[in-house]
Amino acid sequence: MAVRERATAHDDTASGVEANARLTGSTAGVLLVLLAVEGITVLEVSQLLRLHVFVGMLLVPPVLLKAVSTGYRFARYYTGDPPYVRRGPPHLILRVLGPIVGVLTFAVLATGIVLLWAPSDWRHTTLFLHKATFVLWFAAMTVHVLGHLVDTYRLAPRDWTPHRPYVPGAWLRRATLAVTVLAGIGLGLFALGQVDTWLGRRA
Repeated sequence: MAVRERATAHDDTASGVEANARLTGSTAGVLLVLLAVEGITVLEVSQLLRLHVFVGMLLVPPVLLKAVSTGYRFARYYTGDPPYVRRGPPHLILRVLGPIVGVLTFAVLATGIVLLWAPSDWRHTTLFLHKATFVLWFAAMTVHVLGHLVDTYRLAPRDWTPHRPYVPGAWLRRATLAVTVLAGIGLGLFALGQVDTWLGRRA
């Protein structure tokens, strides 16, 4: 009986690690799509400003969700939780780069939000910061994405496709990601109302 209980506990903790990995992977998949769209808008931002703002605001909740899921794994690993230690950390370069990507991502989003609502006399400085942090973010994110691309491809569909090994809580992970995206859509629609005001102030 004791052996069976230990095996069950091991299975539960292992499935918890896998559940966290699946949530992180599926969130990363959504972010990759959204960031690709946002990258297209950067090429013609003057013509695609509304889409740029909408997608930028839509990104905020999924970014926060991924920060929580990866932060949880980080905390469990560095506090010595055995299942997370057995899973192992990312490559050293990616481990060092992760917090940098996180900070730069929040900086790009924050400066974009401030730029949209800030007074006119803040605009020049805020726009410079938004562009500068974007350049740094793009360089760091390119390495980050390439380093995690295989894991994202492997993990992202696991809660969304049939014939995958079942891990408890799939419905909750799907619902969490769906609600996060819906919240982002709400933020994007809300921000669109500010675009005309911003354009009027620029004129």
